Amino acid sequence: MKLTIERAALLKALGHVQSVVERRNTIPILSNVLLSADKGAVAFSATDLDMEITDESPARVDGPGQITAPAHTLYEIVRKLPEGADVSLSYTGEDPRLQVAAGRSRFNLPVLPAGDFPVMSSEGLSGRISMDAADLIRLIDKTRFAISTEETRYYLNGLYLHAVAEEGGPRLRAVATDGRRLALAEMPAPEGFAGAPGVIVPRKTVQEARRLLDDAGETVELQVSPQKVRFDFGHAAMTSKVIDGSFPPYERVIPRENRRVMILDNALFAAAVDRVATISTEQSRAVKLSVEAGRITLTVRNMDAGQAVEELEVDYDGEPFEIGFNARYILDVTAQIGGESAEFRFAEHSGGATVLDPTLVLDPTDPSVQYVLMPLRA
Repeated sequence: MKLTIERAALLKALGHVQSVVERRNTIPILSNVLLSADKGAVAFSATDLDMEITDESPARVDGPGQITAPAHTLYEIVRKLPEGADVSLSYTGEDPRLQVAAGRSRFNLPVLPAGDFPVMSSEGLSGRISMDAADLIRLIDKTRFAISTEETRYYLNGLYLHAVAEEGGPRLRAVATDGRRLALAEMPAPEGFAGAPGVIVPRKTVQEARRLLDDAGETVELQVSPQKVRFDFGHAAMTSKVIDGSFPPYERVIPRENRRVMILDNALFAAAVDRVATISTEQSRAVKLSVEAGRITLTVRNMDAGQAVEELEVDYDGEPFEIGFNARYILDVTAQIGGESAEFRFAEHSGGATVLDPTLVLDPTDPSVQYVLMPLRA
């Protein structure tokens, strides 16, 4: 194998694929990237056995062939080469190393046979479903913060993509929850998605997809099956296993009867929560909200660090009540609000002035997103 490729193109392709490679691997071949050169292009592939990312770049191929080389090492070498350099990659059976050359720089990297590299099958995937890249970015950005990181409930460790039937037509919905907050975003379902199975896309896959979307064109193609999902971003593509489990019936958690509505300035509220949370305990990050007509008081008490109190004007004219939230969860939600105002809908309290029922948070400028926060005692 022998080829020459421009440094920027090589760096971009390696950057797309190498991030899937774990830093520590018990299987040596999984630390490598597969290089396949043929007919004026070189293809790159990396995998962790659960996810595979591929990319392709034009190159001057003087000798076709395949070989694998250490992914992170090769990426770091190319990253440190001067801009505009032409990079030569060559491998012959006579020397069991990949030769990397650019200008006066020479590197020899250990290799492993291409035949040992695992390739993920695409069998069973649906037909290609085309959608705007901006729509997929929006679904991911509005929801991924709520994906659980606890391994005990593995079925929450991903983003639930599925179609739902609505009066105005089928909708593509993305839902994430960790049991303490829930994020939901939806859009009209792309053609072909209404009949596709719902899938739980793993957290790592969601992160990689979002990163690849930054370099994608205007459209992205999806293929799904009960076992896998594939994203095509143009030159780059990603195939991933999905989480084998059932997502909980999240609709039951979304409150429908929360009639006490409070509207506030989202930026001012977020800044106030951030300030008072400075002295909160790291464990609970609890902030108490005391709501009354026209005003909300934020209070944090910490036996070691003291007390913080801040007041804000709000649009609310109901009975006074108190409710507590994790400050970080509030800030995660307020960060997703696109307009100037945020709308909080609280349940009617019963048996006291403290509300312990789920709170619904809406963006008045975007009716296709919903957030649910579970309160805590503050």
